[in-house]
Amino acid sequence: MSEEVVVVSTLGEGDRQVGRLTLNVPRILNSLDAEMIEIMLGKLLEWAEDDSIAAVYIDGEGEKAFCAGGDVHELRRSSIENPGGPCTYAENFFAREYQMNYVLFTYPKPVICWGHGVVMGGGMGVMAGCSHRVVSERTRIGMPEITIALFPDVGGSYFLNRTPGMIGRFLSLTSAHINAADALFANLGDVFLAHEQRHEVMAALAGADWTDDPEANTAIVDAILGMTPAADLPAGVVEPLMPEIDALMAGDDLVAISDRLLAYDGDNAWLQKARDGFAHGSKLAASWIFRQLNDSIDYSLKEVFDTELRLGANIMRHPEFAEGVRALLVDKDRQPKWQFDAVRDVPADLLESFFHEPEGAPSMDYPW
Repeated sequence: MSEEVVVVSTLGEGDRQVGRLTLNVPRILNSLDAEMIEIMLGKLLEWAEDDSIAAVYIDGEGEKAFCAGGDVHELRRSSIENPGGPCTYAENFFAREYQMNYVLFTYPKPVICWGHGVVMGGGMGVMAGCSHRVVSERTRIGMPEITIALFPDVGGSYFLNRTPGMIGRFLSLTSAHINAADALFANLGDVFLAHEQRHEVMAALAGADWTDDPEANTAIVDAILGMTPAADLPAGVVEPLMPEIDALMAGDDLVAISDRLLAYDGDNAWLQKARDGFAHGSKLAASWIFRQLNDSIDYSLKEVFDTELRLGANIMRHPEFAEGVRALLVDKDRQPKWQFDAVRDVPADLLESFFHEPEGAPSMDYPW
């Protein structure tokens, strides 16, 4: 692959082709930065108006990851350099990223995401908006933002609220990871195929007899992705544990949920790891994650991104996020000095302040 951070190409020949976007920074698991988002957003908007592009295919270079999220090092730098805000780089990053996510969710043509390997945070934001979400035998999905005092943004307030039962709440508060089978069950993926089948899929997309009708083209994509998987679907962990997940996450009292989760003493290793993920995460972040998910249950997609941008800007202006990134990714001591030891210690007025419009913050710019 070239040195370009996003490789732009097409599949096929003739009057109608498939636009391809390949995230191309495998060294950092294809984590998104501002340049990558600008390239993707620009091509998506261009291709939406281009009659020669019938569909879009998005994938990641390398065998390890589709996309591990956003490049939070630059966000942290912006936060530290502008205490109290405005944190111009970070806030504009979110505004453009969410615009790209919105475009994907509302795209007028079929968009295929090849979600192989690590798909987390901002990577999940890209994948979630696509009309055809492919997962593989090595897909690992997670929304680990509580570990760095962020929240499941990139539309997470929308797609996590549309998972069965309390799965969305559970993943948000525990940073738990799920596999391909879990993704299909949780409505976070659509199709399971082996990673080795990507070449066959791209060849079929390149050779398809595309039309000028998006619905007909969607049916073509459905047929192509309907091929028999060349690998066995891994055993899921979520569906068998739904009674426990729903019981742990039940109700509107985060303190009660926290107490139940921290008291879990069962022998299921996945639930134990989830409990520990919550225990080690920011309790201030747990509070704003819980509030944002609850507030946005009935929000439209635009309302979701408007409120996520507001919350994200306020988080950048507070030191908790920078501390979380320091402990996990900079010093890597995994010993964050969180402001609060328990969710019951978070003052109501402090939590409320994160949900007010911050002065000087950017606003969302919707293309349609």
